[in-house]
Amino acid sequence: MRNSAEAAMRAAAVAMALLLSACGALPEAKFDAATVAPLVYNDRVVTVEDARAQKAYKDLLAVSPTMHDFVEQYTEGLHNQRSRLLSLHSAVKSSGGLDMEYDPFADGSAEDAFRRGTANCLSYANLFVALAREAGLDASYQWIDIRPEWQRVGDRVAVRLHVNVLVKTRHGEDFMIDIDPLRRHEVAGSRILSDREAEALYYGNLAMQSLSEDDVDKAWMQTIQGLEIAPDLSHLWVNLGAIYRYAEQYSAAEQAYFRALSADRTDRSAMNNLVVLYEITGREEEEAYWLDRLHRYRLNNPYYHANLGDIAGEEGDWEAAYAHYVKAVKLHPNDSELIYALGLIEHRRGNYEAATSWIEKAIEEANFAVDERNYRIQLRELREQRAASL
Repeated sequence: MRNSAEAAMRAAAVAMALLLSACGALPEAKFDAATVAPLVYNDRVVTVEDARAQKAYKDLLAVSPTMHDFVEQYTEGLHNQRSRLLSLHSAVKSSGGLDMEYDPFADGSAEDAFRRGTANCLSYANLFVALAREAGLDASYQWIDIRPEWQRVGDRVAVRLHVNVLVKTRHGEDFMIDIDPLRRHEVAGSRILSDREAEALYYGNLAMQSLSEDDVDKAWMQTIQGLEIAPDLSHLWVNLGAIYRYAEQYSAAEQAYFRALSADRTDRSAMNNLVVLYEITGREEEEAYWLDRLHRYRLNNPYYHANLGDIAGEEGDWEAAYAHYVKAVKLHPNDSELIYALGLIEHRRGNYEAATSWIEKAIEEANFAVDERNYRIQLRELREQRAASL
């Protein structure tokens, strides 16, 4: 017993020391050129000054005369903002207009997307924000939080990022414009992005493309260019850490991941990358600490429990699915998708009253008209099935 107690005390002391060192050593997320290590790769040294010298200014929202004429053509004479928006949106996506097509690699400005006729989510957002503002509409970039996909910690972790456009009318209506809409169950939340942050994301996308082409110097400089614009975007620091790790600058990678966590203490990708880094460098205690942090983060994340519930449902274990979704709803009691799923699970379990109660609550919490409509359809079907069985 004494040996076990001493071992527990030593483990607790190690954990506390790691906690203090990990949190106390976190640098600020703000960009300070003096604290960013130069890239050293293939006998080359690349500095922040090199990145600044290589940066070519690009106005992502510039409107060409042709774009101006396009807006005039499809909105002239329409004084209602909703009508102007719908006409403009139809013109952008229809075959008789721009006929925009989705291409995940089609980065660029509003002018680039307009000229090409192809765009990814960010370049499409550049295009539509520019056109909508030219039409006198209140358009903003919108960051979409995607429900995390839980998987084994691996060498590389791909984090899905998504940006679309939010347009607000004078009558209080909100419209989301998206070239590649996500399914509702994939969305965990959203927030408005500033133009500055959108510009930083543009450089981040360029950097990841450069890294995929093994142009490490360029990828590093483009990431630095993005961070100078928006150092509070944690995933740019994670990307910088990935580049340092690629170059085997492990200390610089560690500091970049810590800066990501300073910007967003819940950044799962930063935690995951620290685990990988400490595994590579043989720092077992730090690796164990961040594995534990990831585990605790999962346990406090409603979508982790929802994912376990989905797996249980696919296996036909509705009791386990119910238990997991109860935890998910308890952690996020206002998420209509989680509530609705719990209602469907209760229906599978044969609990009609509970099923209808949860779906009614989902209707109350729904933020989107399409969700509310779908929930009402399902509720009506349940009631009809119930009536037919009596």
